[in-house]
Amino acid sequence: MIKINAPKQCDILIVGGGTAGLMAAIAAAKKGAKVIVAEKADTRRSGGGATGNDHFGCYIPGYHESVDAFMRELEQGMCKGADPKVQRIFAERSFEIVKDWEEWGINMRPFGEEYVFEGHTLPGHPACFLKIDGRDQKKCLTNEAKKWGAVIDNRTSVTRYISRDGRVVGAIAIDISKAEPEIKVYEAKSIISVTGTGARVYPSVAPSCLFNVANCPAGTGTGRVASYEIGATMVNFDKPRAHIGPRYFVRGGKGTWIGACCDAEGNAVGIAGRPEPGEQDITTDICHDVFDLSKKNGTGPVFMDCTENPTSIMEHMKECFYSEGISSLLDAMDQQGIRLEEDMIEWGRYLPHIQYSGTCINEKCETNVPGLYSAGDECGNFFCGVSGAAVTGRIAGENAAEYVKAVDGYVDIADAPEIREAQEFYSSLMERKEGSYWEELNHAVQNIMRDYASIETPRSETLLSCGVYYLEELDQIARKRIKCANSHELMRALEAFDILALGRLILLSALARKESRGLHKRVDYPYTNPLWNPLSMTIQKVDGKDCTEMKKI
Repeated sequence: MIKINAPKQCDILIVGGGTAGLMAAIAAAKKGAKVIVAEKADTRRSGGGATGNDHFGCYIPGYHESVDAFMRELEQGMCKGADPKVQRIFAERSFEIVKDWEEWGINMRPFGEEYVFEGHTLPGHPACFLKIDGRDQKKCLTNEAKKWGAVIDNRTSVTRYISRDGRVVGAIAIDISKAEPEIKVYEAKSIISVTGTGARVYPSVAPSCLFNVANCPAGTGTGRVASYEIGATMVNFDKPRAHIGPRYFVRGGKGTWIGACCDAEGNAVGIAGRPEPGEQDITTDICHDVFDLSKKNGTGPVFMDCTENPTSIMEHMKECFYSEGISSLLDAMDQQGIRLEEDMIEWGRYLPHIQYSGTCINEKCETNVPGLYSAGDECGNFFCGVSGAAVTGRIAGENAAEYVKAVDGYVDIADAPEIREAQEFYSSLMERKEGSYWEELNHAVQNIMRDYASIETPRSETLLSCGVYYLEELDQIARKRIKCANSHELMRALEAFDILALGRLILLSALARKESRGLHKRVDYPYTNPLWNPLSMTIQKVDGKDCTEMKKI
């Protein structure tokens, strides 16, 4: 059996050491809370911002007309559908993060003394996204968290949360720092769940390459699943979100590219015609349908054409690839003799990743479970990339630090049945001599999600219902078949089970939304119900049952 270590105690356990997690750690530690950050990788290079970011959405007084005007621009662009209450708090506090990050060593003014806004902007509208050089942002945030006394447990994969009397009291984790895994137990007065986006639920455009994804491939929705299991409300799982970018070399950072979306002859395919040389094409943010339509009507493929960029703009764009953490694209193009000055790059839409879908929070980043907070990309009713993660992470840390002041002591969970159950299950995976590998489970989930909850073909009650049945059956089979040889494989196997659970929640939520909206297209409910415009689909586990409800958040 896998060894269970003695419980570690802390006021606040932060699950995930990405941008939101480290900002939460800094904020809580500053207020005197005893903080532990549990990160499955290493906080210096982990999460969605591991290799950098070059756009930081923020409201700066004097540059923007007002908070309301700034929020309107976000809503018209790439941050549609956010809870306005949470978005307002984000907007009002975003500039303080800019100033703090500068003080901590992150380059928020890479082009001189002035702040420069660029990208993700409608033509003729004020820009909302500050250009930054975030290639070392995680190192700087890690240093700041340590300076304030936060303890960082790297190579620690949290797998489950534990609640008692309706509030969160601890968590179970796997120590993956050595070949032989060990179980860690955390007794905490509060948990901040910040595990980022949900990757690998749907297949990549190159299905054999599981980690060829636009977001962090190690972010597999664990925080969402763990939160759901103790009663946290999830929101917007029914509404898919799919990124676009270079066709087979999957990367985020579409706003970093400067060029025009066009057909093979160089004709504009976007909504605003071909932009002037050196300008960005807003099509990449708000009109992804052109990439699908071009395939269906035979006019494709669609290309990103940067060939008309002046030399200075081309150099600027390439440098920003390093700030955004997508310089591997430049390396690959160099290796293959591709020159952006001469060659267009084919682009396409990827299958969905789980973003804008997840834990429902309020303005304090509280969930409906006392003591449980969430922030960043894990949230389902707010999103604004790295800046959204930074601001909500700080808010979660501040409020969790206040919450724990009223909590008397720790709940003893050393002998909790959840821990024994986890030990038995994890040990069975490690002790099995013959069976299937975690990759097979991951691929099986992806195949089911592609075929029964697609964005490429319409959804229906029969398809979605079959998908739920197949995932539940797959879960039972996999628990008896998956085998692991070491701690790394165990981590990946448990990720695959989380991916399966995430897929099931998506299917259940999509079944409950009996209309078509956005990429959620129901052949049996082809129309959009305008009465549901202000409502969101939620799903919550109540007394062991999955309960869906359409309601105003």
